[in-house]
Amino acid sequence: MRITLSRLYSDGVEARAVVDELKATGLPDGDIGIIAPSQSGVQGRQSRSFNRGAGVGAALGGAAGLLAGLGAFVLPGIGAVVAAGWLASALAGAVAGGAAGGVVGALIEAGINERDAAVFAEGVRRGGNLVTIRVASRDREFYQQILSGGLHADRS
Repeated sequence: MRITLSRLYSDGVEARAVVDELKATGLPDGDIGIIAPSQSGVQGRQSRSFNRGAGVGAALGGAAGLLAGLGAFVLPGIGAVVAAGWLASALAGAVAGGAAGGVVGALIEAGINERDAAVFAEGVRRGGNLVTIRVASRDREFYQQILSGGLHADRS
């Protein structure tokens, strides 16, 4: 069974380090999602769509594979955000479908309980960077350690 794990980071540098570590473990880009505030004035690095969502540059940096799913959204009560990976698709679907709460609705659809989804949405509204992953339930502890900042986690 697959589960969804999430963690909110106060800055893009920490989120980027975690994404880099997740990728180093072999977790596919398709199982990593990010939502970050869009901040004008921060320069993006790869493509026009990446430049549109320049605020995510600090969080994604070299995680070029995630950029394919990058999307920019304006969410009521939250403002401009960018999303990458599978969360960009989930968020686009929630916004297009008129899901209440935008980010909250997308996160609930992704398997996050309503209370946590609301906390994460508020964290993004306040400038945080959300990293959400989908993993096998048997790998929960390993990936929770990485999300908690236990970089260079040992799977053995």
